[in-house]
This record gives sequence, structure tokens and C-alpha cells, in this order.
Amino acid sequence: MADDSSAANVGLRYAQALFDLASDEKKVARVEADLKSLKAAIADSRDLRVLLGSPTFSAEDKAKGLVGIGAKAKFDMTTLKFLGLLASNGRAAALPQVIEAFAKLSAAARGAVSAEVTTAVPLTAAQAKGVQAALRQSLGKDPEITTRVDPALLGGIKVKVGSRLFDASLRSKLDSLKFALKRA
Repeated sequence: MADDSSAANVGLRYAQALFDLASDEKKVARVEADLKSLKAAIADSRDLRVLLGSPTFSAEDKAKGLVGIGAKAKFDMTTLKFLGLLASNGRAAALPQVIEAFAKLSAAARGAVSAEVTTAVPLTAAQAKGVQAALRQSLGKDPEITTRVDPALLGGIKVKVGSRLFDASLRSKLDSLKFALKRA
């Protein structure tokens, strides 16, 4: 647990520095797009995850790999320099936390709220729009929704906004019923 907290703290510090630089250069949207693209690449590529997390690769090798990927993807120079610096400082493993923290900083600057929606099956476009509209009405702000699929929910939906969790999943209802029956 301490490792997760430490990585999150490191990620937040680097994300804040990148956000401040991108703000000064008026490139927040561009850097955020680069980081979203990189986040998808990390999710899709086992090799990239190994490169970031493995101690067998030197910081220099990680920097070359990340900058090479960024150059191929035509990332902004600010993003490229940041990736090189992050890896050179031996912090490549914290990149996922940096990306998450940067997204939150960017959303806060835009006045948006991020919400994580978890369902048992993927949402259709119409369902996603409905959830977004309900959250907009409830929060009074435009939500930026990330969706996750967790078959263990069995059905229903979980929505997490900040530290608040709305749990209308079938799994939680069954657990509540099981608890009530045990007490009876």
C-alpha cells in the first residue's frame, strides 16, 4: 500500500509540474491528448508495460523508448521532453499515475468533474448519454465519464465521483439482502 501511495505522490508532483508548464505554454489540451493516447498504448501493449515497470531496463533505455513512441505518435515537444525527463529520473513506472493526475488537474481547470462509471456489461451510446445527462443535472457540472466493465456486478451500475460512490449494482443489493437474512 505504501508503494501505491508513494507512486501516486510522485505521479501528482510530476503531473503538477507538467500541467504548470503546459499551462504556461498554452498547450494543456495538446499534452492531455498525448497522455490519453499514451494511456491507451500502455493498456494495449504488454511490452510497453514491461518497459515502464521492469528494473532490467535502464533509465536511459526507458527514456529512449518513451520518446521514440512519442515521436512516432507525433506528440507535442513538451510531452516528448517530459517523457524523457520522467524516464531519465527513474520515474517511468509512475507514468500511469502521472497521466491520471494530469487528467484530474486538467478537468478541474476546465471546471469539469470526472466520474467513473462501472457496469456489468458495456454501455450503449444512448445509455452513456443518459448517465452523462443525469450526472450533469445532479452535479451541476459537465462530467467527464470513464467507463469500466466489471462482470462481478451482475447488473446495475456504480458511479464514483470524487470520494462519493453511488452503488446501484445487483451485487451490492444481493449482499445487502444476504446480510439482512443473516441478521433475521
